[in-house]
Amino acid sequence: MGATSYLMESFSRPISFSTDKPRTATGAWFPAPFQVELRQEVLPELWPDDVRVRAIASAISHGTEMLVYRGQVPSMLDLDLPTLKGGFDFPIKYGYASVGRVVETGSSVESLRDGDLVFVHHPHQDEYVVPASMAVRLPSHVEEESALFVASLETALGLMHDAAPRLRERIVIFGQGVIGLLLTQLARHAGAGLIIVVDPIANRRQLARTLGADAAFSPDEAIVEAVRDLTDGVGADLVLEASGNGEALQQAIECAAFQSTVVVGSWYGTKPVTLCLGQSFHRGRVRLVSSQVSSIDPALQPRWNPARRLATVVSLLPILELSPLITHRIPFGSAAKAYDLVDRRPDDTIQVILVYEDNDV
Repeated sequence: MGATSYLMESFSRPISFSTDKPRTATGAWFPAPFQVELRQEVLPELWPDDVRVRAIASAISHGTEMLVYRGQVPSMLDLDLPTLKGGFDFPIKYGYASVGRVVETGSSVESLRDGDLVFVHHPHQDEYVVPASMAVRLPSHVEEESALFVASLETALGLMHDAAPRLRERIVIFGQGVIGLLLTQLARHAGAGLIIVVDPIANRRQLARTLGADAAFSPDEAIVEAVRDLTDGVGADLVLEASGNGEALQQAIECAAFQSTVVVGSWYGTKPVTLCLGQSFHRGRVRLVSSQVSSIDPALQPRWNPARRLATVVSLLPILELSPLITHRIPFGSAAKAYDLVDRRPDDTIQVILVYEDNDV
């Protein structure tokens, strides 16, 4: 899933029983598949190590989060972030990409100050209280909307670490949603010799070309033949699957060169995936690798940890082209319309964000 489970420390906070009127916030919940409602809830008491954050914007995950919205997640699966509420059997409060400013700090907090711009793995909510350790302080030169890509970029960077591309390798990337477009940019920064992308949506293919792809194809085209033609008949050195479509995985395997690697970043939820492994996979000695952001490649762990990876993500925010990925900015009060837009009009959307218009600090 898109959220990082290394943050899964319990931080149960009691509701304040002060004689003052309790502070409330509004959060977006899924009461049932394909339904969104805004619920008011009482904020917990601010403990010494907590901060209160007022949201500026939050990003809808078009992959994992939309599986949750559609009810395509195994109902018994555990929640992997302490900020999530409910369960996958509904109702559930879900989301993990919120940017806001600190408006209050606990007495023991020294790492953050009022007014600091922060990223938090938190569902869509106009205000919330979290431990200061969960709020990622962002440099002043990072734009507010760019900061929304922290979670997605962390996923993409983890996938690139799992893939471990070598200089001038020929890479095929299936899927040019947010994660795929980030992978295209990271592959270019990593020194790829050839980047081929595959996506059914024309405007995503066009954007991918502007962001570093050398060639872009629809999955309806003769992808395997096209890849062979562009790689001197060899096939791809590395294939990255980030489409969320199980059918793409078969094409990914068939595009791979002999003894090359296919890295699967997609999470299919409850959607079944059927593969034919009798020829291209077996005789080609193709290696399938799963990539998931909650852990780091064991080969890197002597040098890399989640903190280093997160710091690297923050350093990449001003370098990558992120604003072109945002196609819609929708007021938080119209959250239901935002999810319906992502669900029904995928051809028109890449990254839809919710904006909290009355929450300027």
